[in-house]
Amino acid sequence: MELEIRHLRAVCAIGDAGSLSRAATQLGISQPSLTTLLQRVERLVGGKLFERGRAGAVPTALGAQMLQRARLLLVELESFGSDMAGRGGPIRFGSVHMECVAALFSRLEEALDDVTLVVDPSSTGLALALANGHLDAAVIAVDEEGDLGLPRGVGQRIVVPWVPVYIALPAGHRLAAQTEVDLADLAGEAWVGPPGAEDGSLTTLRAACRAVGFVPRIRFEMPSGAGRQLIAAGKAVQLVEPTSQGGPGVAVRPLAGAPMRMRLVFCWRRERLTWEQASRVFAEVLGAYSEQALASPVFRPWWEERGAALTSTS
Repeated sequence: MELEIRHLRAVCAIGDAGSLSRAATQLGISQPSLTTLLQRVERLVGGKLFERGRAGAVPTALGAQMLQRARLLLVELESFGSDMAGRGGPIRFGSVHMECVAALFSRLEEALDDVTLVVDPSSTGLALALANGHLDAAVIAVDEEGDLGLPRGVGQRIVVPWVPVYIALPAGHRLAAQTEVDLADLAGEAWVGPPGAEDGSLTTLRAACRAVGFVPRIRFEMPSGAGRQLIAAGKAVQLVEPTSQGGPGVAVRPLAGAPMRMRLVFCWRRERLTWEQASRVFAEVLGAYSEQALASPVFRPWWEERGAALTSTS
């Protein structure tokens, strides 16, 4: 067996993402599959490429050497492919998990000649994929004050400067009858960890909970949207984006005082989308999100009061 391009891409993805889980998401494969592939590469090169621990996946001396050479090779390969194929091909569009994803894709099909959609709960993963050219455009959710750290070749427009984060809890929960929930009243609950925890959302949750006197008990970790059955069964609560409509057995409520807020940003690679295309896609993103906000019985009052003002300067 010899080294292949896919091996180099995998090693670079791990090096760029700093963790196997984020790299696996970027590559569209499972983490066990990526671990197996990495072990094969390590056998081929005769040594360990990454040390894995709390700090993530840190390159060894051999790993740093391989990363340097692999990146150069991949840059040359991508440049060769671009020269031969031009700028055609489908636009790869990424998005955090939102209720409006289906409506957004329908709008993108109208705005772009050819588009594929990649949904990733990790904003860090989306930003890395954009920076590395694996995505052409994306809608990313970050903490209100967060910095995406994108390179100069990636344009950015704020879709919504901030929206509150809501809570999903069992429909039969003692707090579900309230119009809004005090975060302090959720002390002692079992939590589903926020998706994309490496983005800082878990840190934000813990900080907000500490501010009202408790430490959240994270009992479940699972992909975005996968916690609904646990919530409906009365086993957990979870932070959700405000347009979420929950589902059978799940109630979505605002958190009093909006202790956690997020910003929605549309980003695109300037060599893949013209300004005119980017402007149209931006309008479609805002339109899809606005429609979903107005369709949400819980979020609609907030959006009707503030949405127009917040998005008028976007």
